[in-house]
Amino acid sequence: MRAAGSMGAASARTRSRVGASSLRSLVARRGLPYALIAPATVVILGVLGWPLLDLLYLSTQHYGLRELFQHQGQFVGLQNFANIVADPQFRYVVEVTLIFTAVNVALSMTLATIIALLMERVSSFVRVLLGAGLVFVWATPVIPAIDLWQWMFDYEFGVINWLLTKVGAGNYIHHNWFENPVQGFTVVTVVVVWGAIPFLALTLHAGLTQVPKELIEAAQIDGARALQIFRNVTLPTLKPLLLVLLSLSTIWDFQVFNQIWVMLNQRPNENYYVISVFSFQESFRVSQFGLGSAVAVVMVVILMIISFFYVRQTVRSINEAGA
Repeated sequence: MRAAGSMGAASARTRSRVGASSLRSLVARRGLPYALIAPATVVILGVLGWPLLDLLYLSTQHYGLRELFQHQGQFVGLQNFANIVADPQFRYVVEVTLIFTAVNVALSMTLATIIALLMERVSSFVRVLLGAGLVFVWATPVIPAIDLWQWMFDYEFGVINWLLTKVGAGNYIHHNWFENPVQGFTVVTVVVVWGAIPFLALTLHAGLTQVPKELIEAAQIDGARALQIFRNVTLPTLKPLLLVLLSLSTIWDFQVFNQIWVMLNQRPNENYYVISVFSFQESFRVSQFGLGSAVAVVMVVILMIISFFYVRQTVRSINEAGA
């Protein structure tokens, strides 16, 4: 009886040790991913979280030049947000920003996809040359690149005006592209899309190399055309990557500032106010730092909503692919 009791106790202790070991293993497996991303999360919270909280705090203050010198703002709650929502100019700025972003993202993604598909069909030598050209554009510093485009569209010495006049498109001598906001935003769009294409095209080209060749060959054997292959084979495979690039492109184009600010010689009129320029104007030209911070907070909120939509679609597409 005593021996049987000892064996039962030993068996219980063994089961207890096995259970504890399994629990530790489960905790280790579940906790390892969080432990790995913890350092990056702490850095992101420190670098981005604190300035964002400071921005949110400043948006609830009446903070002008007087308060700046006194280092003390006056708490006004949500009054700054109420002021910008009631401002017709702010509504115009948001509409212009959304339209500008949609046009730039659509053009950037479409042209980058075409270039990536082209790189799949050319010879290795041409592919290397094209890739080198894209990398060169990508590596060009932003401000010198914008200055170059500004010179090309200059109303007096611009090569674009000279070229259009030479080819018979009309008389563009001393034509000021920025007198008309539609033409001006078209020029800015050219600059933004030109700078966005290299990253998008090279990333999409890398994604195209992961499309199974046997699926494309099977579709060709079945008589599918190139457009049908792209729509039914290539596009579903690239969907997660396209959603990530759409998200990044939307964030970048929504907060465009340098292209407008430099192209218009740091003096953009109200027709060229996108939300980033409007926030800068309110903060540093009008010296209403609280109001400018409120505009920036609204911009962050809009970007968070857009990013949430893209992330949700990305996760859903990955889960569907895994299923």
